[in-house]
Amino acid sequence: MPETENQFEKDIIATKNADIYYGSFRAVKNVTLDIPQHEITAIIGSSGCGKSTYLRALNRMNDLIPGTHVNGEFLFRGVNIYDPEIEPVAIRSKIGMVFQKPNPFPKSIFDNIAWGLKMTGNTENLNESVEHALVQAVLWDEVKDHLHESAMSLSGGQQQRLCIARTISVKPDVILMDEPCSALDPIATLKVEELMRELSKEYTIIIVTHNMQQAARVSDFTAFFSMDTDRAGIMVEYDVTSKIFTNPKQQETEDYITGRFG
Repeated sequence: MPETENQFEKDIIATKNADIYYGSFRAVKNVTLDIPQHEITAIIGSSGCGKSTYLRALNRMNDLIPGTHVNGEFLFRGVNIYDPEIEPVAIRSKIGMVFQKPNPFPKSIFDNIAWGLKMTGNTENLNESVEHALVQAVLWDEVKDHLHESAMSLSGGQQQRLCIARTISVKPDVILMDEPCSALDPIATLKVEELMRELSKEYTIIIVTHNMQQAARVSDFTAFFSMDTDRAGIMVEYDVTSKIFTNPKQQETEDYITGRFG
């Protein structure tokens, strides 16, 4: 646990002894991690160490993969999101997700944002809500005269910011981002990183990234994942980002940060 004042009062997501299975294979093992509210938490580690699997478990996206199941506790505001009475769709409206590759719908820019609002029944003041989401995603000025044109006509960076606008249009509490900049050029990446910092004033953001420089630039806290001898992903260390990158407690973390392995 990072050593910060009143940490437990700030936590919005907590996992305790979390295991995630694909069939009989345990992909993530015994992860206990508390995510603070209105901060950016980065999850770093080499390929195959369970970062994305863990991230998707936080809003039950893994439910879409046959044979997936979990053990341990996955808590959102103290509620177990895997309780049988909890609807996954309700969880995903509170914990949204932005994927690695921009995935706008083959619809107009306006309809991409309006879709989520309609699905959740938030159709009152639809035009204003669409505009607000695009303003928050720092995209409004670029698209306001083209709202009824295809979202597929946008650049890759614009498409990713559109996907972020679509996610935040329904006002989630948490935004999960799985390598959101890996398909973008450096200029578009910088815009998304600046957007993340601005959005963290209102939302909690959890980002999986292979880019350690990105994690160091944008995140407040960092969790380092690695692979155990049984190929299960484990969390090695979690702390304030500056400590992870300058004075990690674990040798394995230091070896990864300095490029000795991974």
